[in-house]
Amino acid sequence: MEFCRWLSAVRSDTKPGRARVHWRRRSPWLAVSTFALLASAKTVLAEQSAELALQRIGSGNPVAGKHKAADERCQECHGEDGNSGDVRIPSHAGQYAGYLVKQLSDFKSGARSHEIMNVMAADLTPEDMADIAAYFASQQIMRGERIADNPLAKNLFVNGDAARDLPACASCHGENGKGKVVDNVIYPVIGGQRRVYLRSQLTNWKLGERKNSPEAVMNKVAKSLNDDELNALVEYLSGL
Repeated sequence: MEFCRWLSAVRSDTKPGRARVHWRRRSPWLAVSTFALLASAKTVLAEQSAELALQRIGSGNPVAGKHKAADERCQECHGEDGNSGDVRIPSHAGQYAGYLVKQLSDFKSGARSHEIMNVMAADLTPEDMADIAAYFASQQIMRGERIADNPLAKNLFVNGDAARDLPACASCHGENGKGKVVDNVIYPVIGGQRRVYLRSQLTNWKLGERKNSPEAVMNKVAKSLNDDELNALVEYLSGL
């Protein structure tokens, strides 16, 4: 995208904190009550109980996060409503905030490598991360459009393969791949995610170029998949 080509040059000349000057001036106006926070999450609450919706949104303030996501240019790549307009860039709509915070923290620390995102995360505070993540988490959960039946991928998603000690995708990522939290471990939304992005990440897990999943579980899973299975899962997951 044009923004991504522009980013490195602009951010390299931007002093730390400068990108958030306007946000800081507006921050007193954005002090909101719990009621306002819940109202901003109405699209999530419409599909889930308040308890589950707040679990998805986390501790951040989605109202503040909307403005920070605009100021920090998050929306230019990931979409104003969290649905990416570029097949290479992930959607964040309805993603668990805790998962997004983890990824931003990993980009900031270097535990996860990406030329653009390492720069984007460099000057974000923990509060910024929580608020931006809460905003995207408060959007209607991403959905795909299934093109055709895919028995191979569906079987892997629902049942896994015990012979290879390959767990079912649904056992971690939930029914329809919409994610869940179990014992304080957050399993992200993968159902409805961008097809090209899913393929790139599964490939990165398989090759060991990405290593930031708990106990390297995704490296183990991806390495167990042959190319046909990987491609089938990508098509299936993106359509959920």
